[in-house]
This record gives sequence, structure tokens and C-alpha cells, in this order.
Amino acid sequence: MNSAKFNVGDIVRHLRFGYRGAVCDVDAQFSLSEEWYDKVALSRPPKTQPWYHVLVDGQSHTTYVAERHLERLGGGQISHPLLGQFFASYDGSGYRPHPMH
Repeated sequence: MNSAKFNVGDIVRHLRFGYRGAVCDVDAQFSLSEEWYDKVALSRPPKTQPWYHVLVDGQSHTTYVAERHLERLGGGQISHPLLGQFFASYDGSGYRPHPMH
């Protein structure tokens, strides 16, 4: 299994489409359907590498992105209606998840 390059709470940018976002979940490998992959993952990124669920800045949707399409960004908060469901705070460089109970 490969180690994920990014963590939950990291702020990232999509290399091709340029949008910013916050990582809200990490899959060690691709976990959606073959139909989704065939329709959406047109560049055919490897399924055996990490994939990320990203809250898109300034939007209300999330995206599912292969690791090779992302880069880490410095600080700068994002705007997304689901931030509070995933994160407790912003520390100047990224978001911190809610404490585990």
C-alpha cells in the first residue's frame, strides 16, 4: 500500500483545473465505481495510488481526485458550506478535524 502524500485538512490545488480546496477524506486507493472511473477519470490515473475527497473553495460540491493531480498549497482558508461538518478549526496552514470522542 502506498502512503498518502496529503492529509485530511491540507489545502491543495488541482494542477490541471486550478481550483483550491481542503482534503476531507483520503482513500488508500480508488474506491468509486468502474463506471465513474470510465466516465470521469479521463487521464486514467492509477487506481492503486491514493485518491482524495476535496471540498472545493467557493463551491458547494466536493471532488474526488487522484494524488498525481494535486499539489499542497500554503495557508489561506477556503469557503465551503461543509467545512464545519469536517473541521473544528483553521490553524493558519490547514484545517484541524474535530476531536475524536
